[in-house]
Amino acid sequence: MERRSLGHTGKMVSSIGLGGMSFSDFYGPTDQAESFEVMELALELGINHIDTSNIYGMGRSETVIGQFLKANGGDSPFVIATKAGITSNPDTGERCFDNSEQHLRTQLEGSLKRLGLEQVDLFYVHRRQHSIPIEEVTETLVALKKEGKIGGFGFSEIAPYSLRDAAAVHPVDAVQNEYSLSTRLPEMGMNQECARMGTSMVAFSPVGRGLLTDTPPDAARAAGNPFLGVNPRFTGENLNRNLERAAAFAKLAAEMGVSTAGLANGWVLAQGPQILSIPGTRSTAHLRQLVEGAHLQLTDSDFARIEEVLPVGWAAGDRYSEAQNLGPERYC
Repeated sequence: MERRSLGHTGKMVSSIGLGGMSFSDFYGPTDQAESFEVMELALELGINHIDTSNIYGMGRSETVIGQFLKANGGDSPFVIATKAGITSNPDTGERCFDNSEQHLRTQLEGSLKRLGLEQVDLFYVHRRQHSIPIEEVTETLVALKKEGKIGGFGFSEIAPYSLRDAAAVHPVDAVQNEYSLSTRLPEMGMNQECARMGTSMVAFSPVGRGLLTDTPPDAARAAGNPFLGVNPRFTGENLNRNLERAAAFAKLAAEMGVSTAGLANGWVLAQGPQILSIPGTRSTAHLRQLVEGAHLQLTDSDFARIEEVLPVGWAAGDRYSEAQNLGPERYC
């Protein structure tokens, strides 16, 4: 599999990585054995990058990855990224964000313990706390790097101007934002800024949270998921319209001799060498389809056909509900 630079870390990672949210029950029930099978196949297919977070399953994802590493001798065959910064108000239980040095240090120590590692390769601030300047947060991350606790650092769901402010303190290795044929917000500046700065643009949900696959969620399946059940793109008439468009894209993928997920993932990777893709899956069969995208050589004609079926702005409904949109920086 193709390798691409991970920011300024000096590490080369597979263009497709594994999103560790699927190792919790976020998109449906799973277990450790199933997660182990996915990680074993990932290594077999040439994937060497895993992305997780302290809040995925409230530490469950990191624990499963740590158990996999332990079962395979303890040394990590993966370049591992994790995140911190999302927490809850102890009095109200409401979701909030903490970018303080104490919080990031404490959460990182917990992540390292669950993973069974002395250093994580990449550490993200999962969401910005705007009462703390991003320059100050970057100084905290630089200190963690100097202490050897992290190999590099990045930010998740930030805007281009925040990347510029952080990079004025120290080069930023990665920015993680949603990017797919159904969510093209990074084209409004983030892709370009990352390319200019040598920062990896790590695309999560590259197959539109399952919409751009051979088995997109129907109304019943979406309603049964706590996240999709309140997401505007997966409810009511919006879902019906999006499924109709997704079916046309699936037909195009079949005509091109590739799975729907493979074509969607391949399109994301083709948008620039600074882009890495981290789809999540609980299924080895689905992982094989996703990896097809790393081997596609799309032509101008292919891009034109894709754009005809899924033009910019085709998806009905916002990518997040109002509650889900608390935290990500909006920049267009």
